[in-house]
Amino acid sequence: MLSVLLLSLAGITALTLGKPDNALVPKAVLTSQQYVAEDGAIALRASLDESVTDLTGTATLFNEGKPVSADTVLDKVGEVYQKWRGTAVIEIKSGKMLAARGENVPLSAIDLSKLSRSDGLAPRMVRLENGQTRLIIPALLSWKGRPQQLLVASSTLSFPGVDLGPGRAIGVVDSTGRLLSSHGALDGERAGKQLASFAKTAARRGRQHPIKAKEPGAGGYTGVSGHLTGGAAEDVRTVGGYATLTPPQPGEPTTASSLGLTVVTQVDVSAKVSQITRPAFGVAAAGALLLIGGLAVMVLLGTVQRPLIRLFLESRRLTRGDLARPVSVPRAGEAARVGAALERLRQQLQGEPADAPAPAVRKGLGARALLAVCAVLLLVWSVPLMLVLNRADSSVKVPVQLVHDQKSRTVTLSDRVRRALNEGHADLSAVAALIGDRTTPEDMKKVLERTMQDHDRYQSMYVLGADGEILARAGDGPHHEDGKGPSKQAIEVTGEGGKKPVVTATAQAPGRGGAAVVGEFRIEFVNALLGRQGMGEVRVVDAKGRVIGGDSGYIAFEKAPSHMTSLLATKQAGATVQRGGTVRVAAVAPFSGGGAAKSLQWSLASWQPASGLAIPEYSLQNRTVLAGLLGLTAAAACLGWLHIVVVRPLRALAGQAEALAAGDRKTVLFPRHHDEVGAVVRSLELIRQQLQGQPRKRDGGSRTPAGVGRN
Repeated sequence: MLSVLLLSLAGITALTLGKPDNALVPKAVLTSQQYVAEDGAIALRASLDESVTDLTGTATLFNEGKPVSADTVLDKVGEVYQKWRGTAVIEIKSGKMLAARGENVPLSAIDLSKLSRSDGLAPRMVRLENGQTRLIIPALLSWKGRPQQLLVASSTLSFPGVDLGPGRAIGVVDSTGRLLSSHGALDGERAGKQLASFAKTAARRGRQHPIKAKEPGAGGYTGVSGHLTGGAAEDVRTVGGYATLTPPQPGEPTTASSLGLTVVTQVDVSAKVSQITRPAFGVAAAGALLLIGGLAVMVLLGTVQRPLIRLFLESRRLTRGDLARPVSVPRAGEAARVGAALERLRQQLQGEPADAPAPAVRKGLGARALLAVCAVLLLVWSVPLMLVLNRADSSVKVPVQLVHDQKSRTVTLSDRVRRALNEGHADLSAVAALIGDRTTPEDMKKVLERTMQDHDRYQSMYVLGADGEILARAGDGPHHEDGKGPSKQAIEVTGEGGKKPVVTATAQAPGRGGAAVVGEFRIEFVNALLGRQGMGEVRVVDAKGRVIGGDSGYIAFEKAPSHMTSLLATKQAGATVQRGGTVRVAAVAPFSGGGAAKSLQWSLASWQPASGLAIPEYSLQNRTVLAGLLGLTAAAACLGWLHIVVVRPLRALAGQAEALAAGDRKTVLFPRHHDEVGAVVRSLELIRQQLQGQPRKRDGGSRTPAGVGRN
């Protein structure tokens, strides 16, 4: 078995370590494009679902208040949310347009006579005459004593806050492979054709079941995603990624995830053959293993197996009564001890006394020492591969595209967190706009509870009076200080010294004399936004360099890692390769853009070790280490098995044979295994029984014939 394993490992070593890595584009770059597409799909799905929830939630709030004009509805909607391209209010019965804002909403896509159906108010996609696509979101406005109205908003299939980086294009594809919208670098006919080709491929692959599209046991993105490779021009190749819109929780489809959309990206990267491995290395390593392994196997054959087989044959000869020839005694070790004992037993079977002086046994290396020698020989080959050869040092070349992608993904994620906080503050503003001086605490509580049901970002919501009194609340107990009025800041962070930061948003209620609606965000909601594949560790850092949130274990308000200090100090988005003891790809992205969250002055920091990326130098290092580990495993398994099954029983056999030759006739010998050692033990037991019958001859009894044992 050891011979077979070493031969197999030699072949694997020659093929893997000697095979040049001639990939034009490193696998890490291809995988990174898949991650970028997943980020775009997450951002688009969240934006579309948030738009649907915001419009329907706003309509519900209007329905619970006093009737207002269509113009007032659209003005308040536009004041709180600035996300829709166009809004309109129409009377359902007559079809009359009551008010409109922004671009013309394609109302022809809505059949007013079918609104009572189960899917009558479902969002739908409409393709305009200019080729652009809009998502149409309807919501019902209903007041007692007034005709029902329909609030309609149109939204583009855009990617809010997605940073494309240099030279990247991104598009949205329907289930047939048609491009519904595209953004980014699409200069030239070649780029447009390539994106259209990627779109058809992505749509075809996106129709797979998410479980069947992945390798068994693979986790990560819950939808279907992957990378694409396109054509090449000179030293440039087009690569891309795709990802279907998928719900945040498997099995719980959302409006956006039910539209059958797929996000596809493309970017041109440098494609140069860089041969980092010479075939001679793999051949030399395989040859060295054959030489060392062959030597180890010869040692085991010559010092353990063959002497043991010789002892087996000699012991069987003695049990058959062939006592004429002396026993052939091996040269050294336990086999020599057993052979010497067999020779003494042969003489005793011929009538020699048991107390006759024993001949000297030639000493030498025992079986355990021989196994240790073989183990050392195999370690001489395995250890250098695991610890020394083909090691990637701090000068390893990290593809520039990976640095660009780390930066763009960090910027995208930073904007995603900022927008999520802004959306939360906008929800509070929508609630506050409908709270007047006649709104009862019971009605306030109903509105707060409904808002918390629609959005899982809050852990507590309450209406705070100008004097600091809580008028109504929902959710967990608030962290508000008694007697303190509403904060003047839209969003602030408190809780320093505690286990969790408390992120609080405040929206003034214009008709309540200084009162405000306050919402406390769950820090788990912020942390959940940070979990992305292929970004390494991600942290939210405040203006003082303290950690507020993260995608993995952290301590609230601790200082950011020292290796990120210089990047954070620049106060602008950037990425770099950090070298030294550990090579890292690191990036930072401060909050940019407007909204209530801008005042926080937070930054997003991300970093990951380059050793975890599929870069050729690290891939070669990993294959080399794997070869060494396989060699170590083969040696440990086979030599360990030999020690347990052969060497230990052989040492015990030597002691039993010497005891029997010294006159111990009472100890019954039992074989441990049915092998050569066990066969010698059985032969010794037969010899013991024959020796027990010798005294009967002196007493007049019949001598037991040679080779016949007692039952």
